[in-house]
Amino acid sequence: MHIPDGYLSPQTYLPLYAVSGCVLAVALKKVKTEVSTKEVPYLAMAAAFTFLIQMFNIPVPGGTTGHAVGAGIVALLLGPWTAVIAVSIALIVQALVFGDGGITAIGANIFNMAIVMPFVSYWTFKAVKGKRSGKKITNVASFLAGYLGLCIASLFAAVQFGIQPLIAHGADGRPLYAPYPLSIALPAMGIEHFLFFGIAEGLVTALLFSYILKHQDTPAYAMKGGIA
Repeated sequence: MHIPDGYLSPQTYLPLYAVSGCVLAVALKKVKTEVSTKEVPYLAMAAAFTFLIQMFNIPVPGGTTGHAVGAGIVALLLGPWTAVIAVSIALIVQALVFGDGGITAIGANIFNMAIVMPFVSYWTFKAVKGKRSGKKITNVASFLAGYLGLCIASLFAAVQFGIQPLIAHGADGRPLYAPYPLSIALPAMGIEHFLFFGIAEGLVTALLFSYILKHQDTPAYAMKGGIA
């Protein structure tokens, strides 16, 4: 789902830089109050985990890639605001050091994968599980959290691609950036993420969440926030 340089117009990536920057500023303040000193290593591990899992990219039509992100599991364990920071760090390092995702698209990639996905995953889990307890409902809720988080984030990326021919084109009507309209971008991104990548993300989220809740002795956000 990493967007490269040259696919988004300034009319798109500049506002997304601004929005992502504002959300990151809020996230930093939230993390300072919500994450204790002894939990800081978990933030570092979360960033490293999302960095690693995102490196397994599979190209998809439209000039982007499909892959697991890991934002959902981080949001469930450490909270959505911590996930914003952890995933953003991974995305910035990937873009600046490894060329995975464009420099101009950092704001868009952060918005999609580090903002939209963690909050969709977190609130999906809360909505599905509610106040019920038990392994089965927890597994279902965590799977849907990862699945819907990734799928919804992919649709945001597809919309960003799909509007380019409408807002950025030459005098002859030729697209200057991503050439694919919404009628192509939405199915191309949606089908692959809803039918393949989203399922993989859901399974990763459910399996890791179940394992960590079973074996983790140190309290994390999942325990403190009462979502486990």
